[in-house]
Amino acid sequence: MKSAETKVKKPKYLTNKNTPVEPFDPKALLEVQHLSKHFGELKVLDGISDKIYQGEKIAIIGPSGSGKSTFLRCLNMLEDPTDGYVFFEGNNLCDLRVDINVQRRRMGMVFQQFNLFNNMNVLKNITYAPVHIAVKELNKTKRQNLIIKLKNIFKEKGKKIPLTPVQTDKKKIKADAEENAMRLLKRIGLEDKANVYPSTLSGGQRQRIAIIRALAMNPKVMLFDEPTSALDPEMVGEVLALIKELADEGMTMVIVTHEMGFAREVATRVLFMDGGKIQEQGTPEHIFGSPKNERLKDFLSKVL
Repeated sequence: MKSAETKVKKPKYLTNKNTPVEPFDPKALLEVQHLSKHFGELKVLDGISDKIYQGEKIAIIGPSGSGKSTFLRCLNMLEDPTDGYVFFEGNNLCDLRVDINVQRRRMGMVFQQFNLFNNMNVLKNITYAPVHIAVKELNKTKRQNLIIKLKNIFKEKGKKIPLTPVQTDKKKIKADAEENAMRLLKRIGLEDKANVYPSTLSGGQRQRIAIIRALAMNPKVMLFDEPTSALDPEMVGEVLALIKELADEGMTMVIVTHEMGFAREVATRVLFMDGGKIQEQGTPEHIFGSPKNERLKDFLSKVL
């Protein structure tokens, strides 16, 4: 007699489900629940829960090694949480059924080291992702229409399935992306750099191009991981000015920064992290003017 075969149950979540998922706030653009991250025995994030709403400008401050960058990278799953959950526009990004690449299209990310493609000129750097994704979607629609056409062969006249309209082509997709890229380059005064390679540019120019490359995807939120830390001091101002301009226009953003003056001026809310936890948060006036946490007081006394 054959023994009954045991079915291997596929995991539903990236995380180990030690923590049950809770109802998410539908008004929150981003929400984290009991977020933890371990690297081996090292606990970098320790049960963080927070909500970020449309239009907020969140500055994350704290000492080196406090988990700031890891927290930011968990927001778009560049780091997989060890436990807990991340919601973006109501989608649980830890759910393996959710296409994380689709979600990331609406989450712009700017890194410390620019991460531009050195083998592409500036224009191609900006247009590569929008063109690639648009062409992919175009091809998907064409395949679906082909399947519908085949099905319609066997359907009666009044029961045929309508095709999805296709109002573009690869040539138009590329032209539209390049027009948008030039508009963005003009905004930062670098339209004359469209055909040069990143290695010929200053750090400040490369970082501003990295920012508008993210903007070319029309994101709902921008994530900045210490965007000025790799810049010479004289280049910091031009990058912060662009980020401030985006903030003034209403862009939702989360920025890990060591620029306390910038955090005080631009943020609507400041999170102070230490030991993998949010130790205190509040308005810039509260955090910088009347902090309660002793560790925060000590940190500010060294950086202000």
